[in-house]
Amino acid sequence: MNRQQAIVLWAAAANLALALAFPPYDYLSLAHGYVPTFAGFHFVGSAPAGSLLNHNFLILEEIVILINAGIAWLLLRDAASRRGRRISRGQRSVLWLIAINLVLILLFPPFENYFAISKATLPSFDGFYFLFGDNAQRQIVSPLLYIEVALVLANGGLLWLLFAEGRGARLSAAQKRALAESLREQQQGKK
Repeated sequence: MNRQQAIVLWAAAANLALALAFPPYDYLSLAHGYVPTFAGFHFVGSAPAGSLLNHNFLILEEIVILINAGIAWLLLRDAASRRGRRISRGQRSVLWLIAINLVLILLFPPFENYFAISKATLPSFDGFYFLFGDNAQRQIVSPLLYIEVALVLANGGLLWLLFAEGRGARLSAAQKRALAESLREQQQGKK
């Protein structure tokens, strides 16, 4: 582990501690029919009365922090730790895009208005709003948020494979025959 990777670990630990110290809460209001609406982030010991911890969003925050730490870990590897495996320029770009997309997904999650909230299986969708804006009348649509994160990770994985450089040198037919002959001679020499 090099110095930059150690910094990444410390930053990830600090981000996790911050996310756990100020978790997201939903407010349960009698005026809204006890439908949870997003109430923001509050210190873990001083949540407002009538609020409920939003476990789904907290889990997604933790997942994104850990995935971004893993991406930074890969991007900051030194040459000695690569052991012959090289990350191509396209793969580096994919890693940056995944990290940026995951942060943007959490900053602008899908919301639904509390008027449209029902106990139906499929949630309604009102739009993407800035997380730190006035969202007192809205609820985060967790299933859509999970789908967004999963699709970004799946597409990122496919793009990572697409931009991978060849894993070995391409040998011509003559080179393959010569290699096979030299291996055969080595095997006969050992007997």
